[in-house]
Amino acid sequence: MGVARLKLYFCDHHELPLPPGHKFPITKYRLIREMLAQDPRIQLEPSAFAPLAFIEQVHDEAYVKAFLSGMLDNAAIRKLGFPWSQGLVRRTLGSVGGTLAAAQEAIDYGIGCNLAGGTHHAFRSEGAGFCVFNDLAIGAEWARRQCGLRRIAIVDLDVHQGDGTAAIFEDDPGVYTLSLHGARNFPFRKRRSRCDIEFADGTTDCEYLDVLERALSAVWAFDPDLVFFQSGVDALAYDRLGRLALSAAAIATRDRMVLEEAVARKIPIVITLGGGYSDPIGHTVSAHAKTFQTAADMYVMS
Repeated sequence: MGVARLKLYFCDHHELPLPPGHKFPITKYRLIREMLAQDPRIQLEPSAFAPLAFIEQVHDEAYVKAFLSGMLDNAAIRKLGFPWSQGLVRRTLGSVGGTLAAAQEAIDYGIGCNLAGGTHHAFRSEGAGFCVFNDLAIGAEWARRQCGLRRIAIVDLDVHQGDGTAAIFEDDPGVYTLSLHGARNFPFRKRRSRCDIEFADGTTDCEYLDVLERALSAVWAFDPDLVFFQSGVDALAYDRLGRLALSAAAIATRDRMVLEEAVARKIPIVITLGGGYSDPIGHTVSAHAKTFQTAADMYVMS
């Protein structure tokens, strides 16, 4: 398992227009890409749009068509958190396409990376929390139906519970969903993952990493054929929406814990982005970039 250069798919070249003062940090995607472009071990690749047939393996056809045509009602738009635009359509299809391409890379070479995705709040028939389509679920279904894999694990370390992913796979024994998240944070109605671990506000490094180590042992015991790693960095102490108090060093240790075991067990892994809302945004950008630099450390052959 190893690559000459770590390929990262991106979709931030599709502009997403947001109103002034919108709380979603849309600039972080470009800033992460620009930072990683300086690393000679990394190859950046624009992602293709995801085929609708694969999206509709997870999402209701009526919802997919309503989103693509701009026919979602006002309540659905409010829940989504983004104003509808053609830019949002292109960005969404590119984000899911990046995860599908990264999944193919992982199956072929052991590692695949998407500088977007991790949209874990999207349910089968609706979006929520800045998530339109659930790329993690779409990737998992694609891997099973198109590639014949049997067991998929989704390791979600965003500070917000992956409620959409949990609901989609709640009764599916072939997908192990792990979510470590803030107990008092969004979403306020939690769904049932295979394993949910909630943290109190202000949780710091040692407690988090100790709990993570035990939680990951159950993931590896599941013996997955492929792992999707939602690597949100909104558990950082600097994060405006996170409520936890992790250091950047702890986030980097978290990433190594996940990736080292995947390497040791020769389990293909897909890394997607997730949340990150630090102020200033540089803390988010650096932490996200470090995740992929850590992957390059482990997977790029010298």
